[in-house]
Amino acid sequence: MIEVPKYLVQATYTAEGLKGVREKGGTARVEAVRDAINKLGGEVESLYFAFGDYDVYLIVDLPDNVSAASFGLAVSGSGAVRTDTVVLMTPAEVDEAVSKEFDYRAPGS
Repeated sequence: MIEVPKYLVQATYTAEGLKGVREKGGTARVEAVRDAINKLGGEVESLYFAFGDYDVYLIVDLPDNVSAASFGLAVSGSGAVRTDTVVLMTPAEVDEAVSKEFDYRAPGS
């Protein structure tokens, strides 16, 4: 099984973006996001609307960081949404990361 990079996109609507959601509803937004992610070669795992600091939490599989950046730039560039994208790691990737050995000199040492 090939593991595809997974990302958490946290989004906050601007006043303009909220106006669009109110006019067309949440289902229309999910369809628009799913279409954009699919065109980038990815897949939407889940999308939830929320209260709090972020209005939307989106988990997606995308081919690479470039595709994730492209999505974030397009969405944030629209002016209707601000996004933060987090690269998610599997437990196996963390295991691999901690197994790598190298020398590190902390600042001031």
